Amino acid sequence: MPLQMNREVFITCAVTGSGGTQDRSPHVPRSPKQIADSAIAAAKAGAAVVHCHVRDPETGAPSRDLGYYREVTDRIRDSEVDMVLNLTAGMGGDIVFGGVESPLPTVDGTDMVGATERVAHVAECLPEICTLDCGTMNFAEADYVMTNTPGMLRSMGKMMTDLGVKPEIEAFDTGHLWFAKELVKEGVLAPDALVQLCMGVPWGAPDDLNTFMAMVNNVPDDWTFSAFALGRNQMAYVAAAVLAGGNVRVGLEDNLWLDKGVLAENWQLVERAGTIIENMGARVIGPAEVREKLGLVKRAPQG
Repeated sequence: MPLQMNREVFITCAVTGSGGTQDRSPHVPRSPKQIADSAIAAAKAGAAVVHCHVRDPETGAPSRDLGYYREVTDRIRDSEVDMVLNLTAGMGGDIVFGGVESPLPTVDGTDMVGATERVAHVAECLPEICTLDCGTMNFAEADYVMTNTPGMLRSMGKMMTDLGVKPEIEAFDTGHLWFAKELVKEGVLAPDALVQLCMGVPWGAPDDLNTFMAMVNNVPDDWTFSAFALGRNQMAYVAAAVLAGGNVRVGLEDNLWLDKGVLAENWQLVERAGTIIENMGARVIGPAEVREKLGLVKRAPQG
């Protein structure tokens, strides 16, 4: 298809993630306060959307603790800086097999829970957006599988829709988009879907431009898409996503570096992305415009 550049672009900042990056950079936030503060700084730098995981404040290990999510949510909503809150719902679908000769029983690192528990923090905090990883895939490490069955996704997607929280479909490969379109066809997800194209995540879609355009060409015209790539290609994909008609995601979940040998902070990555977008002749839009575009309703702080 002919490229139609996006002239009004929103930036998502993926603040901390759930990977083992906490000891690779002092800027990866761990505690709820650090995560919220980093999100607020990113919003000040131009991020309209902040995508948050939570971690154990002491170890930095990924967590599903409702209390941590509640604190992050309250701190962000109590701040004077406006932003759209996007919470992960990717946790709770991790299987680590015992090895090639003895795959069962599973071993440490396995975290498999039911649909209701996977969405419990979404029901508790009611963010404007939450993620829905739309498929199962081998995920980086030798015996680790990110598990999202069709039945699980139908159940989680319906819960999110019923809660009035907009799912952000995380598509790590072309088949994930195929199933996402089926969820829309079945009425599990609303027709005006939101999708994040996740490029270069082992072992999903590689981050070459031919594969990226195959993903873009599989996004329905009435959907909104954003895209990112890991590591050194993060900023190149800011330009690629805008040129292909999409929005952008940057942040320490996906890339720790600002320049060679220079560790980044989230706000710096957002600021650089904004510069790229504006130098391309596009405009960075804010949270109010994103809410209007995506049909979101801002939620007030809880008293």
